[in-house]
Amino acid sequence: MRKNIKLTAGIAATAALALGLTACGTSSDPSSSKGAAGSADKPLVVAASPTPHADILNFVKDNLAEKAGLKLEVKEFTDYVLPNTATQSGQVDANFFQHKPYLDDFNQKNKTTIVPVVNVHLEPLGLYSKSLKSVKDIKPGQTIAVPNDTTNGGRALQLLAENGLITVKPGVGTNAKLSDITDKKGLEFKELEAATVPRALNDVDAAVINGNYAIEAKLSPAKDALVLEKADGNPYANFLAVKEGNEKDARVQKLAELLNSPEVKKYIEDTYKGSVIPAFGAVK
Repeated sequence: MRKNIKLTAGIAATAALALGLTACGTSSDPSSSKGAAGSADKPLVVAASPTPHADILNFVKDNLAEKAGLKLEVKEFTDYVLPNTATQSGQVDANFFQHKPYLDDFNQKNKTTIVPVVNVHLEPLGLYSKSLKSVKDIKPGQTIAVPNDTTNGGRALQLLAENGLITVKPGVGTNAKLSDITDKKGLEFKELEAATVPRALNDVDAAVINGNYAIEAKLSPAKDALVLEKADGNPYANFLAVKEGNEKDARVQKLAELLNSPEVKKYIEDTYKGSVIPAFGAVK
């Protein structure tokens, strides 16, 4: 049985309100972030995507935290917006769900001040299909679903371009948008929220799915993906993040150390068997 504390409707509403305030450039109440700079004996509350982020945090909570003197509380979020707005507003102390390109784009668009603390793992993005057995089976007239957020959408198009399914404008890289495709090679594209892409697999010919959502949908990136991102030189490591100014919170530092421990490395390797890869080291 999961020990995660599920996101309540009240927190969702508060976090959504916080997004509206930050999007309008309105500064939040300074007192709203007191929880993030709380005393060392208070639980560190961390927002996380269910899989693998919350699973990894719960491994730390159940096996490492008590011995290290850390009280850890995990709250599950199932989207890519609320964890950051809740961290910014002080609803939670930290989050663990995103990579640097996504965070940079989010901070710029929403005037938030979330900063990375330490890399933990990489989730390779993959192309999946219920009906096709190989990328060579993808033909003109077929439809591919891709994430609709800026960074993961561009990352998805880059994966397709690298595998010869489309061509894009030179130099756009992972910032590519559908308008940057110079040759669709007869393919159609459906943009969806990243969390909903796996549910569209029965309605499209193929879909580019984020690693965590693939795992939640009982897909194995290492086995089921028609094509998978390469790990070497990949900038999309997922990390622990906090509101700027809270990086030195002793509880945050303690969690960062535990997330980069040999025990967590072994847990990731044994549990995900290549579908999630340890990515320890400082965030650049």
